[in-house]
Amino acid sequence: MADIAHRTSALPNQGIFRFVDGLRDKWPAIAAVMGLIACWQLIVWGFSVPTYMAPGPIEVLKAFRDDGMTLLANFWPTLFEALLGFIFGNLIAILLAVWFVHSRTAERAFYPIAVFINTIPIIAVAPILVLIFGNGISPKIMIAALICFFPTLVNMVRGLKAVTPATLDLMRVLSASKSEIFWKVRIQSSLPFLFAALKIASTTCVIGAIVAEWIGSNFGLGALIIEATYNFRSPLLYATVFTAALLAVVLFTLVSITESRLIKWKAADVH
Repeated sequence: MADIAHRTSALPNQGIFRFVDGLRDKWPAIAAVMGLIACWQLIVWGFSVPTYMAPGPIEVLKAFRDDGMTLLANFWPTLFEALLGFIFGNLIAILLAVWFVHSRTAERAFYPIAVFINTIPIIAVAPILVLIFGNGISPKIMIAALICFFPTLVNMVRGLKAVTPATLDLMRVLSASKSEIFWKVRIQSSLPFLFAALKIASTTCVIGAIVAEWIGSNFGLGALIIEATYNFRSPLLYATVFTAALLAVVLFTLVSITESRLIKWKAADVH
């Protein structure tokens, strides 16, 4: 009983030690960021840079304080557009990848079309979608989905095909059906590739939503960036950019945490 009590009392200390170890591993990055912020402020002070050209970190923090409600009001529409674009874009890409793997004809017919669509700059596609679907939220979700679509499609097709011939032969010897091979072998093989693509999509969906808001919108972080730029409100502009970057980092972190919980291994060529 004493041994159990000792181990139980040690659990909080172990958690603290792990937290300290985590900070010790990240301190170079934290120190680098703090150093860059300090250099930024010193340059602004040393060269007397006007605030409307390049505000210092202090002015940006004041913008967060003074315009916090404005940032928050425009944050939610961009988050909504980015999340829906992330979901729909990746879902369609996964379904198409499954179809391509099971139908060589479909892959030969539609994969080149997907490649062609991906070559069109997103800034050129955005006005077309706005003209077709109006200036509401729909084209913004479509653009966010479109920018997520191709990386997931490529990685998912590659992952589903990454099963070795020996593994497929073994499953056939064991009289596995096509559905069993798909769910127990191909899907498991594709997960590391899929999450590699989802990490990319978690940041690009924010870019897509903001670009769509640039084209025509009165709300969202993209619209706030345009408004702050035209009115020379540089501190608010920088604060909005940092808010968008923070949103992308949070989405990337959530995907990474999900990956660490679901996948305990990675294929040799997945990084």
